[in-house]
Amino acid sequence: MAQQLNQKKVAILATDGVEQVELTEPKQALEQAGAQTQVISPKSDSIQGWNHHEKGDRIAVDRTLDRADPNEYDALLLPGGALNPDQLRTNSAAVQFVKSFFAAGKPVAAICHGPWMLVEADVVKGRTLTSWSSLQTDLRNAGATWVDREVVVDRGLVTSRNPQDIPAFNNKMLEEFAEGQHEQQRRSA
Repeated sequence: MAQQLNQKKVAILATDGVEQVELTEPKQALEQAGAQTQVISPKSDSIQGWNHHEKGDRIAVDRTLDRADPNEYDALLLPGGALNPDQLRTNSAAVQFVKSFFAAGKPVAAICHGPWMLVEADVVKGRTLTSWSSLQTDLRNAGATWVDREVVVDRGLVTSRNPQDIPAFNNKMLEEFAEGQHEQQRRSA
């Protein structure tokens, strides 16, 4: 797998309130598989990670959202944490950034509350996915089929429910990111 992710660039879109482990563990798995990762945020310098209800570490931002070109990246990771996507989905540049990956057929992985960004980007209609259980009504209302599974893959989109799912999430994320563009991803957006 490591050879397959060499030269791949992965954007990780996040802001304050990100569930720390949902950013750091997938990032580490991607880097170990040979990918280059960049934390993209509306904020500069660093963002505040969380360990569920407790503040975690500050996480360095590699590039601000206003300087990030989605065309430079091969894939997108959307970590969760309730505060993180709730703030990002009110940012039109962040929503457009997510939409651009779907329009280009690039693989996307979202965990926990991360799929809120997919609802806001209007890319879940007709898809099957999972998330933190409290998002299921939002996802269904947006036209998705929500299922309670450890990991779900649907046409280049990988979703999982929570930090306990990270091992399965990482495996499928690496698989889909190695495959690259998905024509079906583009048609569904």
